[in-house]
Amino acid sequence: MMQDIVSILDFEKCGGLIPAIVQDADTRVVLMLGYMNKEALEKTIQTGKVTFYSRTRKCLWTKGETSGNFLNLVSLKEDCDKDTLLVKVHPVGPVCHTGTDTCWGEVNE
Repeated sequence: MMQDIVSILDFEKCGGLIPAIVQDADTRVVLMLGYMNKEALEKTIQTGKVTFYSRTRKCLWTKGETSGNFLNLVSLKEDCDKDTLLVKVHPVGPVCHTGTDTCWGEVNE
């Protein structure tokens, strides 16, 4: 079922990338925003670990591959225009590279 989402998303609207809003599946706190191309989304579905496309490095990166702070995939949902994803996850450790729980500097208690 998750694989079906790949075919209905409009990757071309934004030049091959779509915004991926990452939300904690339990607390519903928004953790971060990343970008996915089709390959990143397919890898996310296949591995269960959220993978993004780095716009600066021009390559795929799986959140947690160096820190161990993975984002374990729970569900994917497209928005009404089919050009943005809501990615619900179970985070392992802090999400931001700065050590905070969210990329907005928040620490959840």
